[in-house]
Amino acid sequence: MYNPTIESMPLDKLRQLQSERLKTMLQRMVDNVPFYRHLLREKGIAPGDIKGVDDLAKLPFTKKSDLRDHYPYGLFANPMSEIRRIHASSGTTGKPTVVGYTENDLNIFDEVVARSLVCAGAKPGMKLHNAYGYGLFTGGLGMHGGATLLGMAVIPVSGGMTDRQLTILQDFEPEVMCCTPSYAQTLAEECRKRGIDPKELAVKFAILGAEPWTETIRSQVEAGLDVTATNIYGLSEIIGPGVSQEDFQEKGSGSYVWEDHFFPEVVDRDTGEPLPYGQEGVLVFTTISREAFPLLRYWTNDICSIYYDANAKRTHIKMSAIKGRADDMLIIRGVNLFYTQVEEIIDDMDFLVPNYQLIVTREGTMDAVEVSCEVGDGVNHEDDSLAQQLLQRIKNTIGLSMKISLQAPGAIPRSQGGKLQRVVDRRIMA
Repeated sequence: MYNPTIESMPLDKLRQLQSERLKTMLQRMVDNVPFYRHLLREKGIAPGDIKGVDDLAKLPFTKKSDLRDHYPYGLFANPMSEIRRIHASSGTTGKPTVVGYTENDLNIFDEVVARSLVCAGAKPGMKLHNAYGYGLFTGGLGMHGGATLLGMAVIPVSGGMTDRQLTILQDFEPEVMCCTPSYAQTLAEECRKRGIDPKELAVKFAILGAEPWTETIRSQVEAGLDVTATNIYGLSEIIGPGVSQEDFQEKGSGSYVWEDHFFPEVVDRDTGEPLPYGQEGVLVFTTISREAFPLLRYWTNDICSIYYDANAKRTHIKMSAIKGRADDMLIIRGVNLFYTQVEEIIDDMDFLVPNYQLIVTREGTMDAVEVSCEVGDGVNHEDDSLAQQLLQRIKNTIGLSMKISLQAPGAIPRSQGGKLQRVVDRRIMA
């Protein structure tokens, strides 16, 4: 059952709860998951050696490769007779990662999503336009279960079919919607093209996640759909959406991590050493309440920072917006580059719109990046002076010279409900 009082638990009480849950989980891992039993034995660690969350740094990391090596069910801690749902990643870079849920896990899933919905502005009795995909992806069913627990009416639209999405937004009058940020951009653009006044829509809150996004996209979505847009974060390995959520009244100050279930750390991407609060590194999670699929110090590859906000309405820790993924970071002529850095520059250029792609190629022994970006309506995309302005701004801000390819409005692919590919890597094909 959804219980908001946990969100205001004093920190010392929260630490006690986390530590007790961690110790219980470690014993279950050793008892039921051969991978963890052997891993801890190799490290010379017994569950009793860990007294609480302050000892987490003594424990090894779990990587995505470990999940793939034990595909499909090798990391499950419960027999299949106790599993009530199975989800999996897309598997675009190899075998999918498969995760399982007991009945209690599904209750936790519903609870943290319900918390996230309230945090985003939703209330019982509202309608949720759920444009996340249903199926093996955790987004659609995850948001559906949390909204049902909260007492909302769910409209299970799923992804794609933009004409139908707009019709339902107009006719069914949902007050809340959820989808990827890039698809929210698509819906906002289609409203503009079709002359749909967003102020005539009932939707007032947009919960966006499943891909990194910036304040640029927030501004575009909020203006284009007349909504308050907040970030929801999650990953299937930990539970799905609902690991953390931005409060609609505290936008820009980070997202609350529901740390009574998911204990976060940020570590150095090279050494794995824990970093102080506020310092940027790789986000790591330990699930301290999951039954079927417990994970110890899972290396997410997401780059962010975590910190406590003394002015916040909840006591739980916050995480910053995801800057990018460690494995998506481009190193171009010795300079670290995330595509979100280019997006911030594009937002400052009045003649551009934030529909773009970074195309990575190999020139001899060196990597090169081309920025392919759309101009706004009425702007000549063949005007070389505009390309030079963008090139110079990128060079002055990031320190890299990049080829610029300006495109006519509508030339770059839009999201049709799923995750949008911002980086096109052509080095493998070269």
